[in-house]
Amino acid sequence: MKKVIRYLLIFICLLAAGISIGFIALTLMNRQQNEQVYDEIRDQVKATVAETQTAETEEIEETGTITSSDGTVIDFEALKAINPDVYAWIEIPDTKIDYPILQSETDDSYYLNHTIDGTAGYPGSIYTESKNSKDFTDFNTLIYGHDMNDGSMFKGLHDYEAPDFMAEHPYVYVYLPEGRLTYRIFAAVVYDDRHIMVAYDFDKEEDRQAFLDSLDTGDSRNVLDDSVEVTADDHMITLSTCIGDESNHRFIVGAVLVDEE
Repeated sequence: MKKVIRYLLIFICLLAAGISIGFIALTLMNRQQNEQVYDEIRDQVKATVAETQTAETEEIEETGTITSSDGTVIDFEALKAINPDVYAWIEIPDTKIDYPILQSETDDSYYLNHTIDGTAGYPGSIYTESKNSKDFTDFNTLIYGHDMNDGSMFKGLHDYEAPDFMAEHPYVYVYLPEGRLTYRIFAAVVYDDRHIMVAYDFDKEEDRQAFLDSLDTGDSRNVLDDSVEVTADDHMITLSTCIGDESNHRFIVGAVLVDEE
């Protein structure tokens, strides 16, 4: 009887292990498939200027496309046909950050766990909340993305933990149907998990300055570029992602608007 029970327990353990391994494999496969959605969208909505008929500025304006920093054209009409919640595109050269930006009209957390095509689960999307306008005229636009182990979404933000990387890659580009916004990165810091858009009233100058002051958190991993002047009257973006097992912290990259085209 004891032998039967032992074999039964071994069988149950093996079965449980097999189910666990299968679940992990299925999860990883689904994540990979979801990330491939963005690869396919890039192929669909981005093409070199030479491959399009929109090289002239006038034609670009008429067709709702804009040329990116690497010489490709972003077709916003095609993006909105895929999902009307797309309103911008973000790009950081020499990283994998090259994604559409979305904002849900009804649920601020929807794109935390939904891809651009509505598929539930990781990697989610790059998104903003309704507390921010879609024209980037707010003092601070918060843009969120997951820290994915495969290097996708906002994993590349952690490259800015290295001062040399920030010095060599100081710009973030945000594309809108009507033009390009260029931001200069001035801070990459370990921050607490407060909801920044709730914690600060950015309509008040003192709160805008308080947020800028709060970026010097004293963490040894912080990288701050004091040569970049940022004031409470500027326009900035804050890119936010997770930090591994530190659930009570976020890694945020702050960048100030320096050019509009």
